[in-house]
Amino acid sequence: MSKTPLILLLFLFSLLSSTTAEIKTLTIKSDSRPMILFEKFGFTHTGHVAISVSSVSVSASINAPNPDPSRLGFFLLSEESLLQVLLEIQQNPHFCVLDSHYIQHLFTFSDLSPPPLSRFNRSYPVSSPNEYSLFFSNCAPETRVSMNVRTEIYNLDRDGPRDYLSAGLTQLPSLYAFFSILYLGFVGYWIYVCYTNKRSVHRIHLLMAGLLLFKALNLICAAEDKHYVKVSGTPHGWDVLFYIFQFIRVVLLFTVIVLIGTGWSFLKPFLQEREKKVLMIVIPLQVLANIASVVIGETGPFIKDWVTWNQVFLLVDIICCCAIIFPIVWSIRSLRETSKTDGKTASLAFYLVIFYMFRPVEKNEYFVLDEEDEEAAEVALRDEEFEL
Repeated sequence: MSKTPLILLLFLFSLLSSTTAEIKTLTIKSDSRPMILFEKFGFTHTGHVAISVSSVSVSASINAPNPDPSRLGFFLLSEESLLQVLLEIQQNPHFCVLDSHYIQHLFTFSDLSPPPLSRFNRSYPVSSPNEYSLFFSNCAPETRVSMNVRTEIYNLDRDGPRDYLSAGLTQLPSLYAFFSILYLGFVGYWIYVCYTNKRSVHRIHLLMAGLLLFKALNLICAAEDKHYVKVSGTPHGWDVLFYIFQFIRVVLLFTVIVLIGTGWSFLKPFLQEREKKVLMIVIPLQVLANIASVVIGETGPFIKDWVTWNQVFLLVDIICCCAIIFPIVWSIRSLRETSKTDGKTASLAFYLVIFYMFRPVEKNEYFVLDEEDEEAAEVALRDEEFEL
């Protein structure tokens, strides 16, 4: 087996962040990959890994009809040991990771029950706190593996309950809940500002209110999702609501940024054809980005195309961020300063700044055209066609 693909695989896996180790059941079919990453998890001194494999079968080629079952197995690899393993592979092109002294062995296929059952089920304690990756390695040349795998990774709290969130992420439910309350308060304040400034309210302000509302709902679902994963290992359906509200929120975010950049509703009640085209490009791309987000979040690096979906998500995000710059560049000079803000940064500070700048008040400096800009706008209206 060539060492180059294996080194690249380990390097890519090292760039991944810790995940929420939900209880996962998955199926591997005719997979010839030398390394498969299942989870990356931060353990405390009370960590545990429970693995159950069943319906295991290994198909070999004519050149290697009887693969050695000890050359296929599961192991844990810490972040500190990753470099040492990479050096071992680089020094010996035929090196098998299962022979490394820097990994924590779990079991190999030689430990499976005899065919036709071919199964194994065991829980392993992890007493050394660290961030570990759970791998399956196939060092048998020209073989394909099929199996059903169930993983359960967790830390034990002081009083006994299992915590399925990685060490360092255990406070995520509380954090999401806290920010959801802040955004709900933000929604209430924004409604109050709009109500007390009725004459200055434009349609864009209603869209901004909707954006805040869906941001708050998205955070509430995220808090519930992480809470149930933390205590039970499964999201209990909250992940579905999370992705729904995330999709609506992201589409609204890009739409609001584009419409603010073009001056829609407060400077003109219509959009130019080119501005409509931007929305027609950004919204379908966000649909694709959210599909990629669901695939990334609900599967994991164990699927063959997981890296590809990550690349698709990154590429689409970059395209969308570039696309929303054009309407802002086309807009008036008073809006050009806002184009320096990253349109994808969905942080509370970003929302506070944008909503403060474009709040519904009389004589808002961002809603007013000076004489030079007004003359330029009149020329543009005469030279280009607009649709009401």
